[in-house]
Amino acid sequence: MPSNTPLIAKASVTNVRVTPQKARRVVNLIRGQRADEAIRIAKFSPQIAVSESVYTLLNSAVANAKQKNPAIRDASELWVTEALVDEGYTMKRYRPRAQGRGYQILKRSSQISVVLSDDKNYRPISKAEQRKRAKAAAETAVVESAEVATEAAPAKKAPAKKATAKKAAAKKVAPKKSAPEKEAN
Repeated sequence: MPSNTPLIAKASVTNVRVTPQKARRVVNLIRGQRADEAIRIAKFSPQIAVSESVYTLLNSAVANAKQKNPAIRDASELWVTEALVDEGYTMKRYRPRAQGRGYQILKRSSQISVVLSDDKNYRPISKAEQRKRAKAAAETAVVESAEVATEAAPAKKAPAKKATAKKAAAKKVAPKKSAPEKEAN
């Protein structure tokens, strides 16, 4: 009995000592491909440093899919629905230059993640969409609970409390001197 939810298998690798720009060249080739074709592309791509990591990553994702659903016979039943390359850590090194200067060298690394699915058109829900759905669900829950509360019994309002007025301390005002008294002084 087939289920409506697609099979989703994920795999990721961190700290690959290749710049993200170079890693994206291989990952862009495999995105949207069948998993067996993506493995073949990764194995024979000219970017050797990246392709080895992507090859093992894809094999790991296929193994994860087989673990979730033993009915999957091989990688030809799966699709690469999502493949991402993010920046990892950056090691900072310095090279001595002329006149006592030092130039910084950035040794970048990558984090690569792959999502396989048995549905070619599967797209994961974005975080913004998840937030919208959660907000809508919360609002409907509040509305439903308010309806239940109004049906049960009308709420009685507590009488409003009157704010007590603070009495201001009376200031003693000195009597004003009239004009003739001022001249006398």
